[in-house]
Amino acid sequence: MSWKLKPHSSFSGSKGPLVLVVLDGVGVGNGDESDAVKIATTPTMDRLWLPGKRCTLLAHGKAVGLPSDGDMGNSEVGHNAMGCGRVYDQGALLCNRAIESGRMFDGQSWKTAIERCVGNNSALHFVGLLSDGNVHSHIDHLIAMLRKAAEQGVKRLFVHGLLDGRDVPATSALEYIDKLESVLAELNQGDRVAAFASGGGRMITTMDRYGADWTIVERGYNAHVHGQARQFLSATEAVQTFRDEDPKRNDQFLPAFVIARDGTPIGTMTSGDAVINFNFRGDRAIEISQAFDDDEFSHFDRGARPDLYYAGMMEYDGDTHIPGSFLVEPPDIERTMGEFLVHNNVSQLAISETQKFGHVTYFWNGNRTGKFDDVLENYIEIKSDNVPFEQRPWMKAAEITDQLIAQLRTGQYRFARTNYANGDMVGHSGSLDATVIAVGCLDLQLARLVEVIDELDGTLVITADHGNADEMYQHGKDGSVVRDQKTGVPAVKTSHTLNPVPFMVYSAAEGASARYEVDPAQADGAGIANVTATCLELLGLTPPDDLAPSLLRFK
Repeated sequence: MSWKLKPHSSFSGSKGPLVLVVLDGVGVGNGDESDAVKIATTPTMDRLWLPGKRCTLLAHGKAVGLPSDGDMGNSEVGHNAMGCGRVYDQGALLCNRAIESGRMFDGQSWKTAIERCVGNNSALHFVGLLSDGNVHSHIDHLIAMLRKAAEQGVKRLFVHGLLDGRDVPATSALEYIDKLESVLAELNQGDRVAAFASGGGRMITTMDRYGADWTIVERGYNAHVHGQARQFLSATEAVQTFRDEDPKRNDQFLPAFVIARDGTPIGTMTSGDAVINFNFRGDRAIEISQAFDDDEFSHFDRGARPDLYYAGMMEYDGDTHIPGSFLVEPPDIERTMGEFLVHNNVSQLAISETQKFGHVTYFWNGNRTGKFDDVLENYIEIKSDNVPFEQRPWMKAAEITDQLIAQLRTGQYRFARTNYANGDMVGHSGSLDATVIAVGCLDLQLARLVEVIDELDGTLVITADHGNADEMYQHGKDGSVVRDQKTGVPAVKTSHTLNPVPFMVYSAAEGASARYEVDPAQADGAGIANVTATCLELLGLTPPDDLAPSLLRFK
């Protein structure tokens, strides 16, 4: 296979840089009262939304490698698709197949966990997100593993379930707890114990990412391993109590808790036990995996460390091999855009704030840590604020733009990619007002980028990885906004959407812009994987034949 790309037959690219902007979580909604993107003041996006230079793209379901078109897209699979230009089976689908075929249970990691627990008469613990959002995990995977472990003779089964409220309705935790408790009751027979042991809201317990706040991991580790958190008789009691104490707090922010009897936690982890993290997505599973796996660890005091066998659902980082053991092989994503550009001597810049920095680097590069070339690539991380995003809906958008413009003006980069996290991270808060501000802030950044693109004779491509801000309220089957029957207040939606995402292209030079247009036939039914070949053509290169085709036609 040759890495060398041929020059494009009819377009040599613009004189200046090509800049790809990913407006994370900014989809194309139906324009109703829940659509923060439509409500926001966006003169720049409106001006760029021109016939021949625009279309919408699929960013969910099968278009990004998920099992069905009812599955929401997410930032991980979205950046995988845009970064390689092809659609790979992703975590949820790989896990479904591994469970259905039995391959997971025939694998060495699963066998080691079971043999350890049966041989020691010790406990098997499952840690992960209690959800059917299919973004980080799926409760059906957990249930299948619980039943198989019981069938294979494990006598002590404990679940350390993190509450979602982000990829599923904001206050839906009890639905998943009830479903899990019914399965645990079924398994809790004879001399077998199967119980819910600890939990907490995902945004403050266990599931930190990119090193943003290790206290989140510490809080979860202490609850799961040592049983150090507020005690309750059941997970249901914990959730109901927290809601009574603060009705405005949704599931993702509920405090850590443990289940106890007579003041003693029922499911602490002790030497000889095994632990399985049933999240399949990597970004929010890496740090807790390090806390369990790493012998040298300085992020917090783990206290007395029991001898545990730990395995992840998947390998969360293929380069640093986190964790050391895992149940399902990840997709083998190769020949990414970044690697092709390096082999063709194209200089690249990747920049975002902490919350999405891994997406324009690790996920963009096919779940690979680090650069392909230290000379041709520069990765810049702007540190995110450590506050609730609805309190700072502008996040670090201006700082990203400041640095991006400064770097572009050096003339060092032929291709730059950036992710603005606002639409997604603020959208997940459920605050419509804050999300409207967030989207307006994004438009201001685009206005600044258009100016520098004009200055440098460059090209700007704008798209998104999935929807979120475009649908801030829940909708019924008839399409109407769901409301509280007593108050009439709309039901908040904090999860991603199934809506398409925008695609816009803008060139500073009139001659360059007149050379191409979005091909309506090619754009019909296209997904965000098509962005890769589109960008390669805008760089004056001929895309490899096996990529999802470019969205453009040249005159």
